[in-house]
Amino acid sequence: MRTYAFLFPLVLGFVLGGASAFTAASSRRWGERRGQMATMILRNALGIPLWIFGYILAWRAAAPFLFVPGGAVPALGWLLIAVGAVPVIWGHLRLGLRTHMPSVRDTLVRTGLYARLRHPIYAGGILIFGGLALLRPTAPVLIASALGIGWAVLQARLEELDLVQRLPDYREYMRQVPRFFPRLG
Repeated sequence: MRTYAFLFPLVLGFVLGGASAFTAASSRRWGERRGQMATMILRNALGIPLWIFGYILAWRAAAPFLFVPGGAVPALGWLLIAVGAVPVIWGHLRLGLRTHMPSVRDTLVRTGLYARLRHPIYAGGILIFGGLALLRPTAPVLIASALGIGWAVLQARLEELDLVQRLPDYREYMRQVPRFFPRLG
């Protein structure tokens, strides 16, 4: 059972990290500043560190590889991580404090990567989780990566419900721009 001890901090971290999807509701309930602080504490101080800790536990769990990551597999894993890191870093730099302290006063960003996809940070995270799974294909890492991908998809959908409430133009933006991966052509 020790092999799967990572699940508790990982899942709890994802749940607490989901606080950013409730910025409008927390601000209505506790006021703008306290709602923003609740989101920041739950997500940034508790949620993100917990799920990272859970993922590290999964990575370090004593479990056999499900397949030997030979040939081009490690290179593909590192490529996914590198490509995924670009929108994660760029998105955080572009949005600044909005990623860490969402507010009811936020404005819609529709330039750069955000002109091509609505959630470049989550899209990059999905690629990173996939790359990590290729580098260490053990059951704990594959489960942690699958949960991470599922969390990114669910979190993006929940945040969109919140963004529609906070940003008047978001609904139209959703019709025009794909969620995770840009349209070709």
